[in-house]
Amino acid sequence: MLLRLLGRYLRPHWPLLVGVVFFQLAQSIASLYLPTLNADIIDNGVAKGDTGYIMSTGAIMLGITVLQVACSIAAVYFGAKAAMLVGRDLRAALFERVGEFSEREVSLFGAPSLITRNTNDVQQVQMLVLMTCTLLVSAPILAVGGIVMAMQQDLELSWLIAVSVPVLLLSIGAIVIKMVPLFRLMQARIDNVNRVLREQLTGIRVIRAFVREDIEEKRFGVANEEVTDTALRAGRLFALMFPIVMLVLNVSSVAVIWFGGFRIEDGSMQIGTLTAFLTYLMQILMAVMMATFMAVMVPRAAVCADRIGEVLDTESSVRPPEHPVAVARRDGLVELTGVGFTYPGAEQPVLSDISFTALPGQTTAIIGSTGSGKTTLVNLLPRLFDATSGLVSIDGVSVSDMDPDILWSRIGLVPQKPYLFSGTVASNLRYGRPEATDDELWAALEIAQAKQFVSAMPDGLDSEIAQGGTNVSGGQRQRLAIARALVKQSEIFVFDDSFSALDLKTDANLRNALSEQLGGSTFIIVAQRVSTIVGADQIIVLEDGRVVGKGTHDELLETSPTYAEIVLSQLAAEETA
Repeated sequence: MLLRLLGRYLRPHWPLLVGVVFFQLAQSIASLYLPTLNADIIDNGVAKGDTGYIMSTGAIMLGITVLQVACSIAAVYFGAKAAMLVGRDLRAALFERVGEFSEREVSLFGAPSLITRNTNDVQQVQMLVLMTCTLLVSAPILAVGGIVMAMQQDLELSWLIAVSVPVLLLSIGAIVIKMVPLFRLMQARIDNVNRVLREQLTGIRVIRAFVREDIEEKRFGVANEEVTDTALRAGRLFALMFPIVMLVLNVSSVAVIWFGGFRIEDGSMQIGTLTAFLTYLMQILMAVMMATFMAVMVPRAAVCADRIGEVLDTESSVRPPEHPVAVARRDGLVELTGVGFTYPGAEQPVLSDISFTALPGQTTAIIGSTGSGKTTLVNLLPRLFDATSGLVSIDGVSVSDMDPDILWSRIGLVPQKPYLFSGTVASNLRYGRPEATDDELWAALEIAQAKQFVSAMPDGLDSEIAQGGTNVSGGQRQRLAIARALVKQSEIFVFDDSFSALDLKTDANLRNALSEQLGGSTFIIVAQRVSTIVGADQIIVLEDGRVVGKGTHDELLETSPTYAEIVLSQLAAEETA
């Protein structure tokens, strides 16, 4: 998966990779040439007292060094740019794919895990690309080139290379093998910390209301300790690398000087040659060390790549049609015929044999006890889920055959939990229709009974809204969400228990304004409160995912025991008379 991701997302940036290879090659060649020049200065300049030769050769070495520095800077620049672009493309691809997911896929991965995959996991892959461009290109060049140049200096000492390099590789390889499962475990535990922290931040009011701060601190402490323990275990293994590398380097250096000293003594080697050989050995071992350092990063990046690939390879269960059907009319007629829905892995269906028609210009209300399937039912209209049986259609066309953008443009949805984005009142209201004018925004606010409190805000439409709308009350948040749906100017409006936070007077005024201003639209209202739907043209009563009553308020009081029970539990005797 790692190679597939890198191949796919590095391919568009191949000019940068060519630049990295070119400059790393130039830098490596310069590094390999410098020890030979240094040996020449010692053997032919210093030994013979030839100052001119020392100065001329030294000037050449200085020029090569400057060239080496320039190539190194250029290689790092191109490598860093390639890594950042790969990270950008990966994050964009993940974000786009998650945006295509239905509720089923989001629940499958979990929001905390999806966030971690788009941040920490992408960063690990990005760092691998950066280190690859910085180290991995030059490492084999220095290793192979160093071996060739060292053998040219003195072939008899080359056996030291054949011993030290395998020892270093085997030592580091044993550590890397043990680190792989720890990296996989670490990513899972980072997911867990993210999940716990997200729950605690989201539910901070509940935690304080139930005086659970100590319990939640302990819960976070456990998750935090698990990450710390895994990181420490991986860190201890990682800490062994550098002592092992330094031990091999130092022992190899001592061995070169020891055996080289005997060869200098018998006249078969010069001091400059010994110095060059020692430098090449250090270059070889440093190249091996860089490769092993990359080997440490590869397992963690591979784990992260697998997690990223899982998201990118997961297709949404709600897929757009290959050949969308054009909608001939835009009346807003909603029809459900024998609709059923079962969650994946569930033993019982949530909805069974649901059939009704919502006509334009009328209000269709859905009521039932908690868990009866009301929210699941209305989520089938914009295809947040696909029905597992039956047909959901708008204006005679199945929603599964419509282009998703066209389908969503025709439905103004106010979810059960209204969510506002950070920005201003205006930016939230224009979320579905950016071109809406200020007059249209005020008109929608007036219908939603939100004009008064928005006008009282310091900056009116330009007043700031915090993430999630936490700086406004629950009722204000619901009214702003309703106004946002109205600005969209859809033919069908779906209100999923969107009046629960409103007082009875505001609720009544809002419904009257909707009827007067948008009387030609199709309204589907999910409600817990009978007073909200008492005037609906059609009321659908759900129980255990089935329709057990259908009609007006008065008709259902006479024909549906379930509805009568709901009414009697909420309204006083004079309200039901």
